[in-house]
Order: sequence, then C-alpha cells, then structure tokens
Amino acid sequence: MLTEKQVEEIREHLDKAQNPLFFFDNDQDGLCSFLLLRRSFEKGKGVPVKNTPMGKEYFRRVNEFEPDYIFILDQPVVSKEFFEEVEKINLPVVWIDHHEYGEKIPGFVSYYNPLLNKEKTSEPVTALCYQVSREKSSWLGVVGCIADKFVPDFYDDFLKEYPELGIKSEKAFEILYNSDIGKIAQILGNGLKDKTTNVMAMIRFLIKVKSPHEVLEESKENQVFYKRSNDLKSKLDDLYDKAKSHLTDSNVLFFKYAGEMSMSADLANRLSYNHPKKISVVCRIKGDRSSISVRGKNIKEKFLKIIEEFDDAGGGGHDDAIGLQMNTKDLDPFHDKLKEVFDKQKP
Repeated sequence: MLTEKQVEEIREHLDKAQNPLFFFDNDQDGLCSFLLLRRSFEKGKGVPVKNTPMGKEYFRRVNEFEPDYIFILDQPVVSKEFFEEVEKINLPVVWIDHHEYGEKIPGFVSYYNPLLNKEKTSEPVTALCYQVSREKSSWLGVVGCIADKFVPDFYDDFLKEYPELGIKSEKAFEILYNSDIGKIAQILGNGLKDKTTNVMAMIRFLIKVKSPHEVLEESKENQVFYKRSNDLKSKLDDLYDKAKSHLTDSNVLFFKYAGEMSMSADLANRLSYNHPKKISVVCRIKGDRSSISVRGKNIKEKFLKIIEEFDDAGGGGHDDAIGLQMNTKDLDPFHDKLKEVFDKQKP
C-alpha cells in the first residue's frame, strides 16, 4: 500500500489541480481508480488508454483539454515521446502504478508505486486510489480490485454496507463470477469495450451514480452499456465454450481466435478460474500480430524467458497474469515450446 506520506502528497497534488486530466488503463482497475479520484475531488476529465506503451498520440488529448495537471493511473509503460511533449509545456505529472518498471522516470514526474516502498506490495491501483480518495462507500474500490484478482482489506466493510451484493470469500475470482458486485465488475469491463461515445456516456453515468444498485439494475440511464454488456457476454460465452474444447492432458490450455474485439484477458481469467491447474494462454490474432493473455501460478519469469527466442515478441505484467505480443506466424512454434517447458511434469 501507499505510505501515509505518499497519500498526503497525492492529495496535495489533487487539491492543487484546478483542471486535471486523468489517463487510465482501459480495464476495471484503471476505470475505478479514475472514478474514485474524480468522485472524491469533483474535478477532472478522464481518458481511457488502450495502448501499451501509452504513446505520443495521447498528447493530443492534452491539447484538447488544456489541463494544469496530468494524472496517469494503472499504466505500466509510458513512452518517452509522450513525456517529451509534456515537458515542453511544463505540466506536472503524477503517475500511480503497481507494475514493475525498470526505466528511468523523468524528473518532473511524481511517481508512486508500492513496489518501490520499503514494504513492497502490488495491490491494484484501485486500492491505492481508494486510500487517497475521500469516498465513504467502498463498492467502486471492490469492483476494481476483484476484477484485478485481489480482495482488498476493505471488502468486509463493503459486505456490511451491501451484504446482498457480495459473498464471503477470500478468492477474488470467486467473488467476480458468483456475486452481484462481480456482475457489476463484468458489466463495466464490457462497457469499456464499446465505441468512445458510449464509453464516455458510461463514465459520466458512473461519476454521478449514488449506489451500485443503479448500475446493476437496467434503466434509461444505463441501457446502452447494459445492452453492450449482454451482447459481449454472449460472445464471451461462445468463445469460452470453444476454448474448453481445446482442453487436453497438457498443462497448457492454448486457444487462438481472430476478431476486432479484444476479449483475451476476460477469457483467460475465466479459464483460469474454472481450470486453476492449467496455464491458460489466449491468443487474439489481428493480422500479422497477436496479443496474448496468460494466467497461471508464478508464470511471469518463465514466459518472459521463453519469448526471448522469438523475434519482435515482448510483454510484461504480474507473477500470475501477463500480457504478450508476438508475430502471428510464431504462435504454433510458441505453443510447441510451451508444451516442451510445462509438460515435463503432468498435474
């Protein structure tokens, strides 16, 4: 977690900012991190970031909104070119993250990451922003955390406030897939996959909503992203059924699909929850390049070592959850290598 000093420093930045611009990762952790700060401090615009690294192209949003402060939330890598543009106009930047990061941070950026603290931790950024925020209700914090496979220490407070929405469990994905607060997390995740106009409408709704029940219950205000969520759930269910058909006695559950819609992380999470002894590898093919979501116990270092054998492959993430990119032509050799490495001992 953040130290008390770090929490106060971030609050001071937020109090000082008159027109902050928030860049946040395009998932529930990033969204809820932004919402907690936006609702608490009642100012600022939010921009979801769909690329990693966050590139120079996002600087156009700085020109569009003319902020006096930039906040970057749950973004593992920010390009040197983006920071160069920001430095030219002398804007302060506050970056809050929980991923390992080996590059040098520019001197004008205030960088907060509990992995750099004396007590190293890697909670979702939602949990860190909940520390910073002055939100009295914990439901948004729970949504962002369980979607990132983490049960926060304030989950018991949430259960006291909304016992009908949660279940007693110490497993994040059990909460995600078996409770109403988990259903909300899935609705918001699906909503982020819509076109920009509808995503921004969802964000405006979430900034002013007073209760999680307003998200859970379909209404005139949320019907657009509610319909989107139901449509995507059907597509995810179909992909999940297809992925299950690839189950073998291998330790690796390897599945490929093609399409414009990025659902690999959601699918890998679901496969990992239902088949915890498997290493779930979901590949989304988009032309010559493929994006890959991997879930499994302590797989990060092994996978990063494996992809060194393939040209133009890269990635990163957490010990049990990583994202990779590689040339599509290498997927079959990659699968063969995974079986070679992980099938030495059958479960």
